[in-house]
Amino acid sequence: MSKHYDALETRAPAQREAELMAALPRQVAHAQRATPAFAAILGGVDAAGVTSREALARLPVTRKHELFERQRAARATDPFGGFSALVRGPKMTRAFASPGPIYEPEGTAKDYWRAGRAMFAAGFRAGDLVHNAFSYHMTPGAFIMESGAHAVGCTVFPAGVGQTEQQLQAIGELKPDAYMGTPSFLRILVEKALETGSDISSIHKGLTGGEALPPTLRDWFTQHGLAVYQSYATADLGLIAYETQAREGLVLDEGVIVEIVRPGTGDPVPEGEVGELVVTTLNPDYPLIRFGTGDLSALLPGICPTGRTNSRIKGWMGRADQTTKIRGMFVHPAQVADIARRFPEVIKARLVVSGEMANDVMTLKVEAAAAPQGLDARIGEAIRDVTKLRGDVQLLQPGSLPNDGKVIEDARSYK
Repeated sequence: MSKHYDALETRAPAQREAELMAALPRQVAHAQRATPAFAAILGGVDAAGVTSREALARLPVTRKHELFERQRAARATDPFGGFSALVRGPKMTRAFASPGPIYEPEGTAKDYWRAGRAMFAAGFRAGDLVHNAFSYHMTPGAFIMESGAHAVGCTVFPAGVGQTEQQLQAIGELKPDAYMGTPSFLRILVEKALETGSDISSIHKGLTGGEALPPTLRDWFTQHGLAVYQSYATADLGLIAYETQAREGLVLDEGVIVEIVRPGTGDPVPEGEVGELVVTTLNPDYPLIRFGTGDLSALLPGICPTGRTNSRIKGWMGRADQTTKIRGMFVHPAQVADIARRFPEVIKARLVVSGEMANDVMTLKVEAAAAPQGLDARIGEAIRDVTKLRGDVQLLQPGSLPNDGKVIEDARSYK
């Protein structure tokens, strides 16, 4: 039995990079041509020149709030805000609504969201019966997973969420092999089964998403006979990364180009540093270019022990949008980045808000390779210029700040 979903997973890294960079200018040109939104966002960009990660990094990042704003502005004529290359009809099989609302199209491609790769890595195989406990209501989560299970050759029971007793009855009678859904609902099912004596022993593996799967919960599932893995997917992008039996981070999907940038900017961070995940999808139906997920992660060195050669990320490490209200004013990560860019000596900056509510103390901690006299005073002036607030400046040696992706740290006491 093959250990890998397809030959793409074991490509030489240099071959994969060359093939992704060859596909990139075609996708940029397609997005400009087929979607009014990217025709505007990438106006003046020569797609033929976007053949490297350096060139990609010069393109603007489109974040979810911008997608929502464009959709809202165009509601009367195009609820997808000019981002979809599909129009209603046979090539758009479904339309979904995520919180916002933000609307997403589904095309006709087999395994449209590419979730089959995550299923296979979690041990799902043809002939398995899968209990799908993602919601089938408006959002695409259940359909993302269902299409992946079908791609592997599984049969799916569309359980949805809630009605725990009925779900336990179905599990006991249908005897599914696997579970798909959030880890929190799987825990509810297991605990209810233990309480009521229901037999769910047929389920011995699972693939979760929608929430983080902390190691303590994963170990709890293992103690109850369940080998549970996590996937990282979004309604906009489909599968981004997935866990393997090595349990060492998440391997990137083969259909996306992933960058990790400093929050509030589009600037890639050094490998291993925590930042915001920015994804370019090669999906022709919904061709998002440099889409900011708002999630924090970092690249892991080396390749997966399972033989999958794509890059790996550490997993979900928090949210990149650290906008904080200070003395009645909102301060954004992009403003911290703006301050840092004004001074070539600055390597990294972190705004720390301390004190008690209504008595905020704002300190910009700055790593500087060299600190000429008066640098702290000049940075202080920049703080006032950009944020309209006064703040202290603390100069630090390179490497002093934590590698956790935080640009704004709220350390205030809320007692």
